[in-house]
Amino acid sequence: MAEPFADDLPARKPVRHEIGQDLSALSVHELDERISQLRDEIQRLEGARVAKEASRQAAEGVFKL
Repeated sequence: MAEPFADDLPARKPVRHEIGQDLSALSVHELDERISQLRDEIQRLEGARVAKEASRQAAEGVFKL
């Protein structure tokens, strides 16, 4: 049976990993989910870095005329 006042409850925030967080209360499944999320975030960060580096190199090329 659904909670009668479920709409009044605050929305659950998506699970985020915090660097240095206590991991002892997490299950193996939760740890696997965190690892997957962190790998995805690393790929996103690496993509942003590559794009910024390309932009910087393009700007340097323009100013080295």
